[in-house]
Amino acid sequence: MRWSHQLSLLHARIAPHFARPEPRRRALAYLQGLLSAVERKNSWQMAEHAQEARPYGMQRLLVGSVWNADRVRDDIRAYVVEHFGEPQAILAIDETSFPKRGCRSAGVQVQYCGTTGQVQNCQVGVFLSYVSSKGHALIDRELYLPLDWCEDARRCQEADILLPACFRTKPELAVRMLERACSAQLPFSWVVADSVYGGNDGLRVWLEEHQTSYVLAVPCFEPVSVRLPDGCRRQIQVREAPLLPGQQWQRLSQSQGSKGPRLFDWMLLPLLHQWQDDACYRLLVRRSITDPSDLAFFLVFAPPKTSLMQLVRVIGMRWHIEEHFQASKDLGLDHYQVRSSIGWYRHVTLVLLAHAFLRVICAQQSSPSSLAALTIPEVRHLLGSLLWFSSPQVSFILTWSAWRRKHRHRASHSHQLARFKAG
Repeated sequence: MRWSHQLSLLHARIAPHFARPEPRRRALAYLQGLLSAVERKNSWQMAEHAQEARPYGMQRLLVGSVWNADRVRDDIRAYVVEHFGEPQAILAIDETSFPKRGCRSAGVQVQYCGTTGQVQNCQVGVFLSYVSSKGHALIDRELYLPLDWCEDARRCQEADILLPACFRTKPELAVRMLERACSAQLPFSWVVADSVYGGNDGLRVWLEEHQTSYVLAVPCFEPVSVRLPDGCRRQIQVREAPLLPGQQWQRLSQSQGSKGPRLFDWMLLPLLHQWQDDACYRLLVRRSITDPSDLAFFLVFAPPKTSLMQLVRVIGMRWHIEEHFQASKDLGLDHYQVRSSIGWYRHVTLVLLAHAFLRVICAQQSSPSSLAALTIPEVRHLLGSLLWFSSPQVSFILTWSAWRRKHRHRASHSHQLARFKAG
């Protein structure tokens, strides 16, 4: 019951951002559906779980009703910082993909899909996570709009994208989220990201101008400037760094895995900045202890006294954002069936709120030594089994079954008619 009360308080916190009481109440039912054991978190199944006769109310929540998803996002960020905030926290940037079949969903196109590891039709979202020793959760999101979309005003208008649509690269979207985090005066000390973002000069320059320390992965061909042991200055690609004379490796644990410490060999190399010695700029190289040819490279901007162990710890904390994507997709992050930009942002924002709620619950619970710590799947199971389980009458279940079958029949007939007219 305490968890249910906590969710009610969280819902009361975001309630002022809804113009009318109907969508305000339905938002709570939507959150309960996300947290439940419902298999697919689309409008149909969410409405059935809420024991509504039709899915139209849930669909209006995502598209037709008046409420401010950005204000809810700001509340998520504040909620996470209230529970997990600390000065040494990190902000982790990463993206995840949403495979799609059609061509009308906002931002969809044939592009690399990280979810499947293939080039295919998908949408891409860029996300920001807050990670500290107290806990961690997603706090922001941006939908990536490819250039073809931004140049097609009619297509943007059909997907409810505000005009004029300005093209922004994924690193530029990351900068927008970082700007919001700084404007909200979030306590953090580090920014981490993979090579899609670390290889971008604009992102690195923005962080340096704001005196924000970073550890950013870069591709193996990234150019850097170094001073050789004989005093000569030279530009090399980062993959050449392990071949330079006098380099020493140190074995350290990046993080704790399910099978124990995740050990790697590490090397730290001073870099030149604009061809001048600057102790704030360094190159960090990670080497697998089982395959010495398996190398990863990270550009570092940090105070000169920052130790190698601190940098390795920061890299290890980045992987929490991968956990966030998995947990959020279990909550239905990619289950939406809306094509509009507004619908995408609203659904994803509510999923982020549900995810943050679960993270806070897990962080608050202390387990006896004989039990493993509570996990998000376990909390969801308890919530779905004890609080928000759906046990409608037989007539209600049969009515929904008939409605779904009727809808599918009508859709199938429409598709066949369209194909017949197309010849």
